Amino acid sequence: MTTGTRNGVIATLAAALALQAGVAAAAPAQAAPIQAAPAVASAPAAAQAATLRITEGQVGEVGPGGTLVYPAVTSCLTITVRLADGGKIGAHASLFQVPGEYRSDRILGAVRQRIGTRAVRAVEVRGAVGAWYPGYFTKAIESYPAGAQIPVPTAPDSDGLARAVADGLGRPHTKVTVQDLPDGDQTVE
Repeated sequence: MTTGTRNGVIATLAAALALQAGVAAAAPAQAAPIQAAPAVASAPAAAQAATLRITEGQVGEVGPGGTLVYPAVTSCLTITVRLADGGKIGAHASLFQVPGEYRSDRILGAVRQRIGTRAVRAVEVRGAVGAWYPGYFTKAIESYPAGAQIPVPTAPDSDGLARAVADGLGRPHTKVTVQDLPDGDQTVE
């Protein structure tokens, strides 16, 4: 993807976020170059960690009673899987790949693998709902060739995001809730 195309997508998404937040206008953001290499998973988090910080593109896990912290959620989505045993698996999905971390079209597969055969009570999706096209979970923005039309959301699609996450995790749609919460750090206890 060319820098111009990427910046155009960023400007469109910034405008969508600004409208969603009730802001009159937003300046286009300058993006850092994208690495072409696929993301590599972050080191697995200790399952019994009391508090785990999960940054953009990362997946981690805490045991029962543990807390997940997702810092700086502005254009991202967080996915928290509540396991039947009280543990939590978290993912911080970014619109654009952070070097060395998961792209948006690979993060749900990493979460699904982490879940394995364990029972899931619920899946919570939170963040900048209006900035996310559900298809970003199956085809990341970075995967479009130069000059290709990249889909951008025209309105928040909570139901579409819930379906995309449920499908990506192999879970019933009824287990997934979506909340628009694009406002800084998120803490899940």
